[in-house]
Amino acid sequence: MTKSLTPNELKLSTEQRPFRAATLHLASIDADWRQLIKQVGPCTHLPKPAREPYEALIRAIAYQQLHAKAGDAILTKFMALFGGANFPSPNQILAADLDSLRACGFSGRKIETIREIASGSLSGLVPDRKDADKMSDEDLISRLVTLKGIGRWTVEMFLIYTMERMDVLPADDFGVREGHRRLTSLPKALSAKEIAREGQRWSPYRTIAAWYLWRVPRDGSTKG
Repeated sequence: MTKSLTPNELKLSTEQRPFRAATLHLASIDADWRQLIKQVGPCTHLPKPAREPYEALIRAIAYQQLHAKAGDAILTKFMALFGGANFPSPNQILAADLDSLRACGFSGRKIETIREIASGSLSGLVPDRKDADKMSDEDLISRLVTLKGIGRWTVEMFLIYTMERMDVLPADDFGVREGHRRLTSLPKALSAKEIAREGQRWSPYRTIAAWYLWRVPRDGSTKG
């Protein structure tokens, strides 16, 4: 049986204790995981749980396919359009004209999705935080992907960073698949279906597994 890391090896601080069980579990899987965790260090995953689902989804759309700085700039203009203090309400977004939203930096497709989220919030399709907390991961995914412009990956990021779910594996994510390929020295990355199957070994901490896979060194130095 593979020896897991000791608490001293992991150097876990008091703040990082919520991830201690997850890190020890992953380190016990095999030597590759153990070496990766020793090299990367303690997990510093930082979710943003205070946001309502409606706000979190719109923020996710703002950052889609953009670098962080570009997403920050768009959101700053978006907030300023509505006064800059509080996140705009669904009714405010639906009342805003197209040109004003375009001036923030949103594409036509993103504006359509943002309005879809706003409408979904008013209709109840997008649940509030209290109701979302009662729903399973798959229930939230199956509901939210019915919104035009919202795919499974976007909802998975929402589950990880807003809902603080600990067992979410974004199997379609390139970084997860490529990180696993480098970790295991495979000539070709596994398919999403294969990664999902492999990820069963990482449950119930697949969120933390993804966090580490996003940080696998590009030079393959975990084999050192």
